[in-house]
Amino acid sequence: MKVAVILGTRPEIIKLSPIIKQLNKKSTSVIFTGQHYDHNMGMSFIDQLGLNKPNYSMKISKTKPDLQISEIIKKLSGIFALEKPENVIVQGDTNTVLAAGIASLKCNISISHIESGLRSNDWRMPEEHNRIIVDNFSDYLFTPTQITKQNLVSEKVHGKIFVTGNTVIDSINQFSKISKKHSKLSLDYNDYVLLTLHRSENVDNKLVLSSIIKSILDSNQKFIFPIHPRTQKRLHEFNLFTKLKNSKNVLTLDSVGYFEMLELMKNCQYIVTDSGGIQEEATASSIRKKVIVVRKTTDRPEAVFGGFSEIVGTNYNAILKSLKKTAKNPSITKKKSPYGDGNSAKKIVHHLKNNL
Repeated sequence: MKVAVILGTRPEIIKLSPIIKQLNKKSTSVIFTGQHYDHNMGMSFIDQLGLNKPNYSMKISKTKPDLQISEIIKKLSGIFALEKPENVIVQGDTNTVLAAGIASLKCNISISHIESGLRSNDWRMPEEHNRIIVDNFSDYLFTPTQITKQNLVSEKVHGKIFVTGNTVIDSINQFSKISKKHSKLSLDYNDYVLLTLHRSENVDNKLVLSSIIKSILDSNQKFIFPIHPRTQKRLHEFNLFTKLKNSKNVLTLDSVGYFEMLELMKNCQYIVTDSGGIQEEATASSIRKKVIVVRKTTDRPEAVFGGFSEIVGTNYNAILKSLKKTAKNPSITKKKSPYGDGNSAKKIVHHLKNNL
């Protein structure tokens, strides 16, 4: 079973690492596309999670999505011609996933899509375009829950569907035990709320981003805000960064590593985010934190139905009301994570071996 594993962003590295560790190294090629604002930031995550250096590592020169995708397709096609994999494994909904899917399809290589079937039904999200396209030409679809499986069934995708849970829980189970030892964060900051923002529909829109930041500042609650490079750029552009730096209740940090983020999640009161991955991670038994989702929709409804997350939208008053309410009672359900028990990677590799 000769496979190529394609990764390009931090979430892909985190969620594919358990699978890479289950695969035979001699018959597996790991390809890092470098789809990051900072190529080295991605490589540091690979190193932090104990993965070997990728067999191939690109540096993408383009930043516009269409040009970035075409550049990745061209480079991957050349690598596939050399490696001749039987199957290409992709995860999630990034430009890397779409590019790898198209390159695989045109090179007549079967495609395995990890974390398939997620749907927000929000066409503003570029991620929604990417995952729908890749789901509909993948041969093997590894879906986290019965809800995501039903999305694929209703769309009549041609590939085989397997419900496996989400590998993000595998990673949490493995690394949350050692994150304190390896974290480089040293903060004397207690009773804080963790804030993360990165989605384009939020941070690229001045009115929306201003509304979110104003609600955070006006809540008078203590926040720690590790800022994604894209978000930091927009905060400066929209004249919001100085307000945050000068505020008394928000501690801003540059982007942090995986161990540092695990420690921030483990020790916070609750989380405010627009991240899909954090909505999943917060359900893990070692974290179990309430998540306030500053989005109009979510592609992780299981977390909402289970009482782990609450969608509040991006309106100032709605966010502020939810922050005040949650501060009084941040406790969550005692249910198990809807995203599995931490054995997703084993299940996925088992299915691959039986089908390739």
